[in-house]
Amino acid sequence: MLKTRAKYHLGQIVRHKKHPFRGVIFDVDPEFSNTDEWYDSIPEEARPIKEQPFYHLLAENDQSYYIAYVSEQNLILDYSGEPVDHPDIPEMFGPYEDGAYPLHFQMN
Repeated sequence: MLKTRAKYHLGQIVRHKKHPFRGVIFDVDPEFSNTDEWYDSIPEEARPIKEQPFYHLLAENDQSYYIAYVSEQNLILDYSGEPVDHPDIPEMFGPYEDGAYPLHFQMN
């Protein structure tokens, strides 16, 4: 039985440890749940283990907005106090408050 517990929660703002982007968590997989093709495209020396939470982020960098899929080992909390400007945030979350975004609806 899998006993993985996510460190971060929906609506939190996180940063990637190695790459210059940040984002808002909108979904969490208890362990890797993407394609083998996606996983194999990561250089072997940088490949995260699959048996950990993976987070779906509404991400942004200096050039664009996108969806990112990131392992827990590669994330840290963002303490900048700045909101994320991803255009899809209003569809899922309420207004930025106290360093996070509240969900618009309850998840099951």
